[in-house]
Amino acid sequence: NEVFTMFPNSVTNGGKTTLAEKLKKMLPNCDVISQDDFFKPESEVETDERGFKLYDALDALYMDEMVTKIQNWIKNPASSGAVTEEPQTACDNEKNIYILIVEGFLLYNYKPLNELWNRRYFLTLPYEECKRRRSTRVYQPADTPGYFDGHVWPMYLKYKNELEENASMQVVYLDGTKSQEELLSYVYSDIMQELNKLRE
Repeated sequence: NEVFTMFPNSVTNGGKTTLAEKLKKMLPNCDVISQDDFFKPESEVETDERGFKLYDALDALYMDEMVTKIQNWIKNPASSGAVTEEPQTACDNEKNIYILIVEGFLLYNYKPLNELWNRRYFLTLPYEECKRRRSTRVYQPADTPGYFDGHVWPMYLKYKNELEENASMQVVYLDGTKSQEELLSYVYSDIMQELNKLRE
């Protein structure tokens, strides 16, 4: 059996979760792990001098637990309860490849994950569109006034700049303003090409 791991990462509200869930339905033996499931409780998240909870930082997450879950899945993907049945159109030779999609907003600058990926995608959005989408979502705890401009967007820019400055980081950047259908079609085709390389 071979394992293929792909990591969609994005700015907040960039569309990574939707993309991951749609891909899961289309790909054989596919499972999804979400970084959002590893947030620490609010009482354990640091607060800065402005009173902003620092959720857009690795310290706000149980990253060790996330890495352990990914590693366990890779060791024995067939035992995962969430591995889906293969689509009717899947070929017999696809049965021995298992696909793990890890989706989140802070994945690529965390060194313990660096050796676990086959493909990395990063969904980007311009400031105005990102802020508009963020304003339509309900969060627990709710965003405080000025939180997007004071914490969320600056952290995204910092993170993205670190990625772009790392020459060894192979990331496929995706335009999050494109339609979900267009993004899904592109990523699906790209993954299928990578799977064909694995089979060769």
